[in-house]
Amino acid sequence: MERVVDSSNLAYLEALYQDFRSNPDTVPAEWRGYFAALAAEPSPNGLAASFAPGLGKEVLPAYNAEFLLKAERLVQAYRERGHLAAKIDPLERPRPGAADLEASYYGLTPSDLELPLPPFFGAPTLAELIAKLKAAYCGSVGVELAHLDDPELRRFVESRVEGGFSRPAPDVQKRVHERLMQASLFEEFLQRKYLGAKTFSLEGNEALIPLLDFTLEGAARRGVVEVVMGMAHRGRLNVLANVLKEPFRKIVLQFEEAFPEGYLGDVKYHLGYSGDVETPAGKLHVSLNFNPSHLEFVAPVAMGRVRAKQDRFGDRERTKGLLVLIHGDAALIGEGIVQETLNISGLPAYSVGGALHIVVNNQIGFTTEPSEYTAGRYSTEIAKILQAPIFHVNAEDPEALMGVVELALEFRRQYQRDVFIDLVGFRRKGHNETEEPAYTQPDMYRRVAAKPPAHKSYLEKLEKEGIRTQAEAEALAKEFQAGLEAEFAEARRTADTVRPPAGGGVWSGYRGGADADAPDVDTGVPLEKLRSLAGPLTRLPQAFKLNPKLAKLVETRRAMFLGQKPLDWASAEILAFATLAAEGHRVRMSGQDVVRGTFTQRHAGFTDTEALDRYIPLQHLAEGQAPVELYNSALSEAGVLGFEYGYSLDMPDSLVVWEAQFGDFVNAAQVIIDQFISSAEAKWSRLSGIVLLLPHGLEGQGPEHSSARLERFLQLCSNDNIQVVYPTTPAQYFHLLRRQVKRSIRKPLVVMTPKSLLRNPEAVSPLEELSKGAFQRVISERVINPSRILLTSGKVYFDLLAKRKEVGADDVAVVRLEQFYPFPEKDLEAALAAFPAKTPVVWVQEEPANMGAWWFLRTRFCDGIYGRPFTSVSRADSPSPAVGSSKVHRREQEALVATALGV
Repeated sequence: MERVVDSSNLAYLEALYQDFRSNPDTVPAEWRGYFAALAAEPSPNGLAASFAPGLGKEVLPAYNAEFLLKAERLVQAYRERGHLAAKIDPLERPRPGAADLEASYYGLTPSDLELPLPPFFGAPTLAELIAKLKAAYCGSVGVELAHLDDPELRRFVESRVEGGFSRPAPDVQKRVHERLMQASLFEEFLQRKYLGAKTFSLEGNEALIPLLDFTLEGAARRGVVEVVMGMAHRGRLNVLANVLKEPFRKIVLQFEEAFPEGYLGDVKYHLGYSGDVETPAGKLHVSLNFNPSHLEFVAPVAMGRVRAKQDRFGDRERTKGLLVLIHGDAALIGEGIVQETLNISGLPAYSVGGALHIVVNNQIGFTTEPSEYTAGRYSTEIAKILQAPIFHVNAEDPEALMGVVELALEFRRQYQRDVFIDLVGFRRKGHNETEEPAYTQPDMYRRVAAKPPAHKSYLEKLEKEGIRTQAEAEALAKEFQAGLEAEFAEARRTADTVRPPAGGGVWSGYRGGADADAPDVDTGVPLEKLRSLAGPLTRLPQAFKLNPKLAKLVETRRAMFLGQKPLDWASAEILAFATLAAEGHRVRMSGQDVVRGTFTQRHAGFTDTEALDRYIPLQHLAEGQAPVELYNSALSEAGVLGFEYGYSLDMPDSLVVWEAQFGDFVNAAQVIIDQFISSAEAKWSRLSGIVLLLPHGLEGQGPEHSSARLERFLQLCSNDNIQVVYPTTPAQYFHLLRRQVKRSIRKPLVVMTPKSLLRNPEAVSPLEELSKGAFQRVISERVINPSRILLTSGKVYFDLLAKRKEVGADDVAVVRLEQFYPFPEKDLEAALAAFPAKTPVVWVQEEPANMGAWWFLRTRFCDGIYGRPFTSVSRADSPSPAVGSSKVHRREQEALVATALGV
């Protein structure tokens, strides 16, 4: 029977129709089809006439427009604010700002509850709709999606949440129970065997173990083959044992402190592990990153590793590698590195196709309450910058958690976006196992004391459903405990020790260790090959509109590449990149403004002035060349350097470069340098060939644009852990970059790079110097019977050279120390031995005496260097790297150079 729309709901329909005309995605699917049909046969009298009888259109029952609008507002309220009423806290404490979503607040009365609703509401009456919304949004899962601007993303989440999570099969429920039980028994075992030892127990959030178990299975089902995980110390040992299946005896050896002689290592809850993990959906290779105490700084490192693995697979869709980051609630919001990481993760240079973020939410940070560590309602507020859905899940409802995991993985796969799962539990003990948490959180720990372990609570549910009995659970527990006891006894019985992980896979053929044990390699490139690169490196596409000011630069470079003019710094760098790529080595460089170069020197890419297309000649050298990627980065040092360091961990055969805009910018990445780059080989036996380019030199640009803090890197030098160099010529720089890839040893390389020398006509090299030889750690000159020997490095060498020529001080010899570390003892001694004995040696540096390299050298040589008197010339001690006045700078520099030359 045909029913006609009356005037009471025309206003509602008109409003819907206007929404449809503005954006069809904003109206329900049922209405989209209806309005599309109307649009195909428009009425001359507007929408209202289309609903009149006799037009052959489907018509609707006479719903009250005001009622429908109130019902829609109520639906939106549950979708946007239902999480505030969700039962996500297993401690059942009152939630500040909890939402009251009663229908009466939206003007709906009890008599409205049984009124019929249009089909698109998904329930026949308002009462049934409310019940459905409460089940979806106010149960054990709180869903945040109001910040998702894209209607498609919201509809995806809404449709699956409102459809309800499917009930897991009995075998899945049993598996969940076993994982919860294993997690709990593991912690109890360690605490019983090693009373008072720090384990950073997972108790109170044991649901992390089944969560990760099902994450790996779901990832394998979706075609993922590599998973990289980053996490802090809370629950780390549990994850190693029960998710990654690291043999328990290896963990026992850490507790027994069975370390080999000379092994520095790290505390057990910072260690990583990698291996193959079998899941019901297939095998995955899973890596858990090593991690320092700065909890969240592992995030960009792990992300860089995933990107490297994807690139090695040629995985442009970013589907074969998955990043899983496990955060602590207080650290997530408290450490700024998270915001840097989230921001760059959405940029093409760093994207990994979305990450799964899991927050192990203990609702406390050490002794700090949430109200003291976050200004927002949740620690996950920061996730909203990525338009990532956020699921807050009660850790005592593992079945709801399984449904969220499936939804999260499917969302990530389909939209290549991050997803956050906030696993809301508690911390059964203090920050570590030796503390009394009730001192500062008495109410919380009264509630915690009343809570049984999660596996026991879940077992009660399974018993009621007839799925598992107490006897079966006890048998499984005994079997698991017996396995732990056997591994424990085996570890104590054998005389085995903790062994550093051996480099395998892509790291086969590369090593760390002593620099002296790695033979030098010839890094020269035949002249014919160098000249052959002139064409592709200076050729632009037809009709490419080049900025007129760059036309001369291109011609000048062509002449340099052909050997007709000496090479400047940028041209030597481009040839280093080009020759490595031509030989099959990937080149990746990122940093602020690296494509053009901070000092408008690099111009590795050109932009068409009309079409605005970017063309990078290095990417068009020849068929079959390795990729060359140059990325302008976000204004982020710690995040980007952490990413590139992580990338280098899985790309040992590549040149991976990070450049600071000015050398002092590296200050903002100090944690990455201290806790990863300089110490990873000693702590974790992890090697890296990352290169840091740090523009350095006092040139009157003020305190912040003068120093790359050379002294800080030199203080970190020990046991050949890093390389610190300050080259003075383009040829040296060319050979240095090639040496970094061509040698079998892998060490981070820190390069003090120039600013003014980029255009200094004296700081050039003929093409022939690139065709032979290798990087020289020390460069000397021949002066007969000098009055003094000036030992120096970097830019000040050219100032000394110019002044010596000006005043005719030909009796002064200058020796350049091009590599500070590993210290070139034999090379320097041989260079000085060429001069008469007892000739005084003067170290000359631009930096203040308490900075630069002077104290590094002074500690090594004191007052005498290889039998010669050793003194220094520098600026006076200063708390600031340089003066702010260019005039004062010039006066200081002139005085310094004159003093060094003795004039």
